[in-house]
Amino acid sequence: MIYPKRKMKKLVSEGEYAKAITLGKNIEAKHADDHDFMFIMASTYYMVDDAQNALEYFEKALSMKHDDMESLKLKTNSHLAMGQKDEAITAISRVLEIDPEDSEANALLDELQGVR
Repeated sequence: MIYPKRKMKKLVSEGEYAKAITLGKNIEAKHADDHDFMFIMASTYYMVDDAQNALEYFEKALSMKHDDMESLKLKTNSHLAMGQKDEAITAISRVLEIDPEDSEANALLDELQGVR
């Protein structure tokens, strides 16, 4: 397979999440240092409501690209899905360190901290 990430994205766009995850698992060793691959895996797990696996891949993606706003926001949501409020606050706070004007992140942080 010449373009496995492209194939994964196509499977995801077609709603073939299980196939995309299986493909990803099969090629993961070759893409261990690839931020884009880790984000695709994380977001695919996120779409199938597997927050635990999504978090694992968001962490890997963020270890390569610390300022990835999309990964940080989805990581926040994954923590919330698992009932991990403190971890969600930490993740969304990181978004605001990068972009203090992010209105979505500010609103979520206020909500999580009970500032309403």
